[in-house]
Amino acid sequence: MDYVPYAVPFFLLAILIELTYGIIKKNNTYRLNDAISSLFMGSLRSANKLIIIGLGGYVFYLIETNNSLWRMDANSPLVWVFAFIVYDFFYYWFHRMSHERQIFWASHVAHHQSEDYNLSTALRQTGTGAFITWIFFIPVFLIGVPSYVFVSVASINLIYQFWVHSEHIPKLGWYEKFFVTASNHRVHHAQNENYIDKNYGGVFIIWDRMFGTYKEEDISEAPIYGIRGKIDTFNPIWANLHIYVNMLQDIWSAKRWKEKAFVPFARTGWRPSSLPNSIRKDDFNPVTFKKYNPQVPTKIKVYSFFQFFALSYVGFALLENGNLNYQQLWVTISMMAFTMYCTSLWLDGKEGVGMEITRLALCLVLSFYTYSNMSLNLIAISLLIYSVLNVLVLPLINRSQVIPEALKSK
Repeated sequence: MDYVPYAVPFFLLAILIELTYGIIKKNNTYRLNDAISSLFMGSLRSANKLIIIGLGGYVFYLIETNNSLWRMDANSPLVWVFAFIVYDFFYYWFHRMSHERQIFWASHVAHHQSEDYNLSTALRQTGTGAFITWIFFIPVFLIGVPSYVFVSVASINLIYQFWVHSEHIPKLGWYEKFFVTASNHRVHHAQNENYIDKNYGGVFIIWDRMFGTYKEEDISEAPIYGIRGKIDTFNPIWANLHIYVNMLQDIWSAKRWKEKAFVPFARTGWRPSSLPNSIRKDDFNPVTFKKYNPQVPTKIKVYSFFQFFALSYVGFALLENGNLNYQQLWVTISMMAFTMYCTSLWLDGKEGVGMEITRLALCLVLSFYTYSNMSLNLIAISLLIYSVLNVLVLPLINRSQVIPEALKSK
């Protein structure tokens, strides 16, 4: 059973509590633009996994029914404890390879792009990971863990990781020696030379201690969050795809076929010898580092925030309906992604009126063309109201109110 959907309301409540606490303590770790970007990516990941999870699920089914070494009893508490520990062990290796090999880093990098560290960062999930990351968990099914138990412990593992994405939680004494905490996970998200590529555990930090990837947080060195090779945009589509694009460019440009074939499986940052060097770890300068923070008017931030809530309601009302065919599912997810892209233009301080008009027109046309033959009248009406509200508000959001390019990062 997947427990994550049941935890989402508590996630959002916890984000609100952390935000309030930070404001009261005059140590607010949230920026609206970055938080919206993170929440958008979480929404995109939750939506598209309905399409791309099929291959991994089918392979797991074949192994469980035909190739597992033995069949464990899903009713045994010991099996659940065993599965929970084993899952985290393989999660460690999946997570480590997701940092050390380019093809897996491409599917994971979106989670690390936030230059803030708060509970919304936990929801900043990759939109492409389900394509390939399932291969790391094949051994769990080979040894006989039932699929029901696997899905359950995987969701519990993910829920556990939510709370460790916070700057407000201090070190926790003896607990730090055995479990992943906010302190040792802050190290994991940092790009400081002393911290980068450390602490990969999901629940248990003992794997990092065993395999030499553990690093304790140093109170004299504050973590600087984000990735080497900044993309400087809140565009969730580019955030998910830019490493894939870089790899394809390197494959195309490499002179030797051996190097072309090696690009996806090389260590992160490697490039063919005939091409310029990639960004090196020692290129990072904590003194000159600046967060990407375009200055846009408050009304644009409010408009963007409204898009997130509208997207959450309409998108998930459709996705959770259960009556969508494959075409309707693709249309829904595509419109969600397009809405995120258009909103990111506003957050990046770019001209977005033209794209916004196009999006609203598509919303109206596709909502009635795609959903008119379904028992979704309430959702179709909601889409109509949503589009009309956007049209009424749009004249207030114009190019003259966007901060000039030269002032964006101040």
